[in-house]
Amino acid sequence: MRNAKSANIGTVKSCLVTLEDIANKENLYEAYCQTRKGKRDKDACFEFERELTQNIDALHKSILSGTYRPSDPHKFVLYCKANKKYRNIAAPKFKDCVVQHAIYRLIYSSIDRRMIYDSYGCRVGKGTHKAADRCQKYMRQCGGDECYLQIDMKKYYNRMRHDILEESFSRIINDVRVVQLIMEFPKKDSESGIGMNIGNLISQLCGILYLDRFDHYAKRVLKIKRYIRYVDDIVMFGMTKKQANKLLIHLKHSLLNRVGMLLSKWKISRVSKGINFVGYRTWRSRRFIRKRSLHTFSKALKKKQYQKIVSILAHTKHTSSYAWLINRVIDAFKFKEFKQNLPKRLYHDLLFYYLQRRRAIRNY
Repeated sequence: MRNAKSANIGTVKSCLVTLEDIANKENLYEAYCQTRKGKRDKDACFEFERELTQNIDALHKSILSGTYRPSDPHKFVLYCKANKKYRNIAAPKFKDCVVQHAIYRLIYSSIDRRMIYDSYGCRVGKGTHKAADRCQKYMRQCGGDECYLQIDMKKYYNRMRHDILEESFSRIINDVRVVQLIMEFPKKDSESGIGMNIGNLISQLCGILYLDRFDHYAKRVLKIKRYIRYVDDIVMFGMTKKQANKLLIHLKHSLLNRVGMLLSKWKISRVSKGINFVGYRTWRSRRFIRKRSLHTFSKALKKKQYQKIVSILAHTKHTSSYAWLINRVIDAFKFKEFKQNLPKRLYHDLLFYYLQRRRAIRNY
């Protein structure tokens, strides 16, 4: 049986990426190609591309010499409807995005291998749909009277400690210079050693890595079998209410002592009552989208905002709400509008449901 020390799997380093690999001009060019996707019409992309060779050469030299420093990001405030609060967003300069992609594309696979299976977020194949599927699977494994414990971190990115982040990267990456380069971005965001901005690739990577040590502690030491984390939202299934309350007290102290995190909210409820997680209201038998999304969809239908309609339908694809929303679209528009404004796959779905309705009417 493994002890608590063996739960810390980060002691063996596996990422052999060096600073020379990141500063390699071919790697920087590939990173530029990834950064420019969807931004070819932006002035910042055009300016960088106009003197592409000189800019890549300048980044190559500054990274190798250790003189590279991120520029001041463009900061703005964004209202988040999900939490009904304002978020401070910091959008990095284009050249800094290139450097972040250059780092990310070489170290991601090593970091991803260290994660537990049920850690979701900015990972390949680990988005909201996969998290929702896993959540429903665990609910089906539980009895109706069993409970779940759901916790959420308070000001997650604002409370991240730089020393813990640096240690987490150092456990995986061999080259100290690479770790120092990564830490330039959190240090630029906050000189106090705590907190980082939202809105860039490195912050997303830090978001999934920061609580990784807690994931292994929960799985290996606390032996929680049905455990899911989506960035800072954690759900644990299959316990009694008494066990859930006892676990909650322990987790509050553990999160504060291990990673300096406080809980913003928590919930203990029966599995049979369903759960609100990663944008879905999920029960063991079916899944629906949130009521707020239904309200947004109704507004989009009235104003004929096709992009919003397509986005919400894609989000609803694997839920019980999909057929009802499709039928609302059929009632609201004509087929000519479908062909002109909706993707082919969605148009085929609309046609399928429309024909089903016609057959049902004829049979009636």
